[in-house]
Amino acid sequence: MTHRPLTELAQQAVAKVLHSGDLAIDATVGNGHDTLFLARRVAPDGRLIGFDVQHQALDSARDRLRAAGMQPLTALLQCGHERMAQQVPPEWAGRVGAVMFNLGYLPGGDKTRITAAATTVAALDQAATLLRVGGLISLLVYRGHGGADDEVKAVAAWLDRLGSHFQV
Repeated sequence: MTHRPLTELAQQAVAKVLHSGDLAIDATVGNGHDTLFLARRVAPDGRLIGFDVQHQALDSARDRLRAAGMQPLTALLQCGHERMAQQVPPEWAGRVGAVMFNLGYLPGGDKTRITAAATTVAALDQAATLLRVGGLISLLVYRGHGGADDEVKAVAAWLDRLGSHFQV
């Protein structure tokens, strides 16, 4: 049995619902791997907004996007994903094809700068209101950092709270 990285599985699931011309959000830009993936999926006529609190992460993502010619359709914002609803244009509500979350810390960065339960749940609530029918929230929760247990419990509670409104 061959094991594939979870990030690859997440991208595979998103690829099924996200197409050229769509709107997408990378809630945790990190080093820009998912950002570039999303940009390629929505190109040439779609739009993508990415969020990260770390300048280093946004610089890395910008470099990837620029090298691939994808920067023009992407807006990268240096702010927390819990501000998603304030930053995404109002006309995106109910029209976003996919929102990707990779929770934890910036690989290769400061491991003390981590995502947190409260801001993640706020961002998930906002992401759910932005999704179109048939859209997808991809959610990877890394457990190898301080605070991860609280975040895992908060995300599990959020998923339980969804009830029958969404397919998990």
